[in-house]
Amino acid sequence: MKATCFMGRNTVRVEEVPDPQILNARDAIVKITSTAICGSDLHLVDGYVPSMVRGDILGHEFMGEIVEVGKGVGNLKVGDRVVVPFPIACGACNACRAEAYSLCENSNPNSGMAEKLWGHSTAGIFGYSHLTGGYAGGQAEYARVPFADVGPLKVPEGLTDEQVLFLSDILPTGYMGAEMCDIRPGDVVAVWGCGAVGQFAIVSAFLLGAERVIAIDRFPYRLQMAREKAGAETIDYSQADVLDTLKEMTGGRGPDACIDAVGLEAHGHGPAYLYDRVTHAAKLQTDRPTALRQAIMACRSGGTVSVIGVYGGFVDKFPMGSVMNRSLTIRAGQTHVHRYLQPLLERIQNGEIDPTFVITHRMKLADAAKGYEIFKHKQDNCEKVVLTP
Repeated sequence: MKATCFMGRNTVRVEEVPDPQILNARDAIVKITSTAICGSDLHLVDGYVPSMVRGDILGHEFMGEIVEVGKGVGNLKVGDRVVVPFPIACGACNACRAEAYSLCENSNPNSGMAEKLWGHSTAGIFGYSHLTGGYAGGQAEYARVPFADVGPLKVPEGLTDEQVLFLSDILPTGYMGAEMCDIRPGDVVAVWGCGAVGQFAIVSAFLLGAERVIAIDRFPYRLQMAREKAGAETIDYSQADVLDTLKEMTGGRGPDACIDAVGLEAHGHGPAYLYDRVTHAAKLQTDRPTALRQAIMACRSGGTVSVIGVYGGFVDKFPMGSVMNRSLTIRAGQTHVHRYLQPLLERIQNGEIDPTFVITHRMKLADAAKGYEIFKHKQDNCEKVVLTP
C-alpha cells in the first residue's frame, strides 16, 4: 500500500510499504477513505518530538471502512464505516474507566520511554513517534486499529466523510479545550491560535455559553475565518500588544478563561520571543511557550488557563508566580477523544456545528508531501488539508 512516511527532518514522502495485518484478536483493519494533516504532524516533521524513525507512517486523523476484524471484535463487522480516535485505549484500565482515554495504561508498548521524559506514560497514539508506541499512522491506504472494540465510532448513514472526519481529533480537542474552562453564561474567553483546533475551540466556547470569544493570531486569513465562520472578535498580535488590548477589551479585568491552542512552536515578536528562539536553538529549552506565557499573564485573577496546544518537553521563564499569586487554574491534556465522539456526533447531526468550514485544501494521498509544504508555510491561505487515498 501507499503511505505518507517521515523520511527525516522536514522531509515527507509517499512510499510503498507493507499492508497492515491483524496482530491481535482485538484488532481491525480499516481501508482509509479520508485522512488529514494536523498541526501536530508538523511538530514531528520539524524534528521537535523525539524518537521518530525514518519510514514511520504519519497521520492520526483518519476514517474509513472496516475490511477485516479480529476474533475478539464483536461490535464491528466488515463494511462498517468508522471514525478512528487518535488515542489508542484499551477500555479496561483505571484511566479508561475514568474516561481519561488518552492516558490509557495498556496501549503504549514503549511506556518506559515516555516515563523517562514525562514521569508517566500517555496512551499509544497513531503515527506519533515511538515515544507514544510507534504505531503506524493513518495517512495511508490502510491502517491497523488496536482495541477496535473500544475506539472506532460507527458513522450513521447520510453523513459525509468531511462532516465526521474531525471527530478523530481536532473537533474533540477544541471542544475539550473549551470544556476545561468551566464556562459560565456571560464569560469572556480568549483563544491563542486560529488554526483548525483554535477555530473549534472558539465555536465550542460559544456552544458552552461564552458571551464573547477573542481570538489571537497573525495571519489575516485565519483571523478572517475566526470572525466570519466562528464568530470571534480578533487581535492581530503582529499589530497590537496582546496583553494591553485584552485588558482594554475586558475593562481591565482580563478574560475569564484563556485557551492555548498553539503549543510548542509558538511565534511572537520582541525580546521574549528572541530569547525563546535563542534558547530553543541552543537546546536550553525544548518548546517555545510564547502563547502559554501570554495566556497566563492575560487571564483574570481566579480564572482558568486551558492548554490543548501540544508541548513535548521543557519550557523556560514559566510565570509560576502569576499562577500562584493570582489563584489561576491550569488544565491541560491530550484529548480523551472517545468521551466526546457520541455527544459531538449528535451536535453535528442536529446542525449545531458544521466542522467542514475549516477545510481549505483537498488533495490526493499521493500529493501529501505538497500538502505538508503548503500547510507548514501557510501558503495559499491553507487552514486544513484533507487527503483521500
